[in-house]
Amino acid sequence: MLTYLFVLALLMLFASIYTFILNYTHLLNSLLSLEMMAVIVYFLIALVFMCMGVEMFYLLFFLVLIVCEGVLGLSLLISIVYSHGEDYFKLFNSMQC
Repeated sequence: MLTYLFVLALLMLFASIYTFILNYTHLLNSLLSLEMMAVIVYFLIALVFMCMGVEMFYLLFFLVLIVCEGVLGLSLLISIVYSHGEDYFKLFNSMQC
């Protein structure tokens, strides 16, 4: 049963990497696929810790890092939408302030 969960989590991780690579036109799509990757990695670490019988305290630290990454991405999204009007990547000019 645990191997099926591990294989399913790996397939979900590869699917999120695939969506991150192909859907790079909008910042919100990229942020959502990055969050999906982080949550799946959290799930995989939890599975490994349960199999090894290790203390789960380190999962709390990793969860705090995931939340900080999400907040940083959302604040970046808000500032870009406020300054440029949308989150479409192909309209951004890197030379423009």
